[in-house]
Amino acid sequence: MNYFSSDFKLGILGGGQLGKMLLTETRKFDIQTYVLDPSDEAPCKTGCNKFVKGSLMDFDTVYNFGRQANVLTFEIEHVNVQALEKLEDEGIKIYPSPKTLKLIQNKGTQKDFYSENNIPTAAYKRFENAHDLKQAVENGSVVIPFVWKSTEGGYDGMGVKVIKNKESLDNLPNVQCIAEAMVPFKNELAVIVARNPQGEIKTYPVVEMEFHPEANQVEYVICPARIDNKVAEKAKTVALEVSRAFNHVGLLAVEMFQTEDDDILVNEVAPRPHNSGHYSIEASYTSQFEQHLRAILNLPLGNTGSKAAGIMVNLVGAEGFTGDVVYENIEKILSQPGVTPHIYGKRETRPFRKMGHVTIVNEDVATARKIAEEVKNTIKVISK
Repeated sequence: MNYFSSDFKLGILGGGQLGKMLLTETRKFDIQTYVLDPSDEAPCKTGCNKFVKGSLMDFDTVYNFGRQANVLTFEIEHVNVQALEKLEDEGIKIYPSPKTLKLIQNKGTQKDFYSENNIPTAAYKRFENAHDLKQAVENGSVVIPFVWKSTEGGYDGMGVKVIKNKESLDNLPNVQCIAEAMVPFKNELAVIVARNPQGEIKTYPVVEMEFHPEANQVEYVICPARIDNKVAEKAKTVALEVSRAFNHVGLLAVEMFQTEDDDILVNEVAPRPHNSGHYSIEASYTSQFEQHLRAILNLPLGNTGSKAAGIMVNLVGAEGFTGDVVYENIEKILSQPGVTPHIYGKRETRPFRKMGHVTIVNEDVATARKIAEEVKNTIKVISK
């Protein structure tokens, strides 16, 4: 099939910042794109060939949108899977597949999948609601402290809470959840695996993630991870095991813990371009967004190696500010070598909302990390 400068149509479910960065690559290759998103102010709206406003969870909306495309992909997991299954039955190519998405949408189902496939992961128990969880704590089958996770709807640190005492249980929503054992770990790592329909597979270097202690959001992504080569190889091996088990097409971001004993435990996965791969836009020979396109269109996969060390700094809304966004001191960071800001196109900021990111590239990872700290302390996402 001819994808370039042709009548071929790529449908993208979700019009957020991941879709916006994917559109940079579709425009480079002159591929027609249709985007579905519920918001009139979606970042993708100005960059696609056709924008459709509508709910990603409504069966008819997703089904009717999908019928207009030759290949469908998504930049967010909260999509009506039943509509995707019907479209796939009717011959529309969907990558990653509805089967993969179905396994990943629910964190409890995802954890069960790891157990069934002998993929190392933290010990856990599933509960239908907070009431059942509280009873398990009372009878001693769940021991405090532990990590509470909502099985559905959580993202960017939401739907996750560390339970340190019984009083913390009173504020939990009464939804399906898992209680996960606390894992003493040295580092949080991630590996992005790319795979196309004919089975070609490549991994990006292992990255290290540093999290904001309050928001539970990634503050820095560091590539290469500052870990021993043996641990890096172990992390890549586990990521490939996860990829094989899902048999996915496209990108699969595998988030992992490096324990105190240097074991690797899988935390969760995302079947799409991911925050942990944003550094690749400037630092890699093939960005994760171009790679996702190559994979879902069954084209040869690109070189995943790095041109230089890369660090990504998330730009999130500052506490105490809500309203029309202002990027304070952006001129100062632009004057530094190797610094590239990416603004996502969201007009309104609020505390901890992802508004953009900054990539820092340098031959030396320690120097890049130092500059990243300066960037983090200089630019502020505030409101008018």
